[in-house]
Amino acid sequence: MSARGARRSWVPAARAGAVAVSPIVVGVVPFGLIAGAAAVERGLTAADAMALSVGIFAGAAQLAVIEVLGTGGSILVAVFTALVVNLRMMMYSASLSPWLAHEPVARRGIAAYVLTDQAYAVSLARYTDPDDEELRAADRLPFYLGAGATLWFTWQVCTITGAVAGGGIPDGVPLGFVIPLVFLTLLPPAVSDRPTVVAAIVGAAVATVGAAWPANLGMLTGAVCGIVAGSVIALRLPAREVAGAGMPS
Repeated sequence: MSARGARRSWVPAARAGAVAVSPIVVGVVPFGLIAGAAAVERGLTAADAMALSVGIFAGAAQLAVIEVLGTGGSILVAVFTALVVNLRMMMYSASLSPWLAHEPVARRGIAAYVLTDQAYAVSLARYTDPDDEELRAADRLPFYLGAGATLWFTWQVCTITGAVAGGGIPDGVPLGFVIPLVFLTLLPPAVSDRPTVVAAIVGAAVATVGAAWPANLGMLTGAVCGIVAGSVIALRLPAREVAGAGMPS
């Protein structure tokens, strides 16, 4: 197949990824505005906010870094904080690996850069959909990148808009309330069987109990406990149910 033909073959899958993530993008807009406005409010320039947005491209980690730098923390502490907040991305990467392992390293590197909660959720839901047999192995990465690129572009535009015009947003506009709603929209497609239900309940309960713990330990502990609980339930299920859990062919 020619290079032009190969590019054309990516388009439908990439477009499908962009369409799949579009409903979630609406909720990402206020999140990006907050990230941009918070950077300027903490003394960073609009250029700094844009550099953080392009370099990190992770909403929660970006806000954590802005908070550390804005309160006089060192770059080392900011980097460590971002790594802790984004530890969940390691779990996402491990989960996606079986589906994208056939791709060259460079392409998987690009996939790692645009990895977000939203791109992970819509891609895994599509990969494991038992009623969708049309998504070929060659279409998995373009579908994922279509979702990831849509989120990346939206995030950059919203961040710079928030940095430039953040001061004009009235204090009464509850933008912060939208952030947890964004993550809640990701939950239904990911919770599809007993192990994932148990993992979600245990993880949420522990994270809630530890919400006030330092260094975001509550969220990390909740994630670990949820994974352990879900894994225990999965191991106790009959082998035929586990085997049908949607691994790539």
